Amino acid sequence: MLTFYNPYIIGAISTMGGFLFGTDISSISAFIGVDSYKDYFGHPDDIVQGGITAAMPGGAFIGANVAGYVSNRFGRKPSIIMATVFWVVGCALCSAAQSVGMLVVGRLIKGVCVGWCSSQVPVYLAEQSPKEIRGRLVGCQQLATTIGILVMFYISYGCSFIKSETSWRLAWGLQIIPGFLLAIGMIFCPESNRWLASHDRWEEAEYIVQRIYNLPLDSPQVQSEIKEMHEAIRLEREAADITYMDMFRARLITRTIAGMSAQLWSQLVGVNVMMYYIVDIFTMAGLTGNTNLISSSIQYVINFAMTIPAILFVDRWGRRMTLLLGSAFMAACMFTVAGLLAGYGHYVDSLDGNQDVRWVVRGPPSKGVIAACYLFVAAFAVSWGPVSWIYISEIFPLPVRANAAGLATATNWIMNFALAFFVPVAFRNIQWKTYIIFGVFCIASFVQVFFTYHETKGRSLEDISALFESGVSPFAKAPPADALARVKKADSVSDHDSASHHVPDEKA
Repeated sequence: MLTFYNPYIIGAISTMGGFLFGTDISSISAFIGVDSYKDYFGHPDDIVQGGITAAMPGGAFIGANVAGYVSNRFGRKPSIIMATVFWVVGCALCSAAQSVGMLVVGRLIKGVCVGWCSSQVPVYLAEQSPKEIRGRLVGCQQLATTIGILVMFYISYGCSFIKSETSWRLAWGLQIIPGFLLAIGMIFCPESNRWLASHDRWEEAEYIVQRIYNLPLDSPQVQSEIKEMHEAIRLEREAADITYMDMFRARLITRTIAGMSAQLWSQLVGVNVMMYYIVDIFTMAGLTGNTNLISSSIQYVINFAMTIPAILFVDRWGRRMTLLLGSAFMAACMFTVAGLLAGYGHYVDSLDGNQDVRWVVRGPPSKGVIAACYLFVAAFAVSWGPVSWIYISEIFPLPVRANAAGLATATNWIMNFALAFFVPVAFRNIQWKTYIIFGVFCIASFVQVFFTYHETKGRSLEDISALFESGVSPFAKAPPADALARVKKADSVSDHDSASHHVPDEKA
């Protein structure tokens, strides 16, 4: 059977899981202001609309938690294929929705697939990718998300001209197609070499490593990769009874906190305020009708365009500095929006029947609000958007990688779920102060990254593990090689003790 071994082709296929998520974001944001949607579902208020929006991340939270077990048991490849079943069923229910309840159930089921893929696709790619391009390939997950957002928004925009319920039914039904494409494409991708090795299928694992590197089996690069795999599998078996609680014990808690917080901040910086409710935001700035929708679409173009340099250069820039600069710039944008709204805006009971819009600004300051929103999206797209996914795929050792990635991703989705409810209520009750809250979160993310995140670019997964245990300051430019060597040596003589406590050594 035809099998693709080129890592870029593998990445292009598997990251379609991110494309699915992107199509969901813009498919709901494009219709929340459309009459056919509002009329059919009874003009949902802020609580009901928050529930509809939050159903997807609620399902994603479930999917992210289940995915690790299924992936470890059956393999990364069949796990991703399995997830697409939920997507197809969920899309069908949404397209055929007869009530708000049916729509919520459909979005919940779709969300299971999104959470599943968002936790396991980065793991699959990290295990298949040569370290020199690992960041680039894993970051393609976020690039695929931005493409999905952009494509689906314009499809939804076109469908919005259909003056009946067919508009949103057609748009949501078309989402089934990329789900089928992901399932079919994954059939032609190889299984994760590390998963195969962990199940004693060494001949297959070594063959896949050789084909991915496109080098002879006895080449130094291939042999180095295989040696790392042997070491990682040995450690995995010495710590076979790992539980979720082990990830919060001394040897792993630092990176567990780093992984969970990376996903936490990727939500709390406020990007989904822009993604889900951009139509409401631009209504506050005085835009209505098609002008609002077209202006909203520009942020999706920016999101896509600015993700490209992040993917191309993240393995040069590094993870740490990219996150720091992103947090600082996003904080400035949030405070700018808050200042313009507070200084030049005023309260209204509602605007054009939209009860969620209680604050408006007009004239030149409104243009400043729009510009600051665009700049915020650009800053997120080039920093936290891709890097938060890259980071969690790198920092965990093999014995806990699938489960830990699932735990970190679940943090993302539970916050996404909470914010989907919070934002409409916040717009109604505290108006411009909402942006102050997210600006403070941006500053908090900067502080944590500066004091706790290690740089991982250009390092093998084993070196990253040793780095977290080395005791070297995270903001040291380069940990001394002897510090890493001491940790590796200490690990090699303490395996038995670690295994007896069911806590894996810090290797990958």
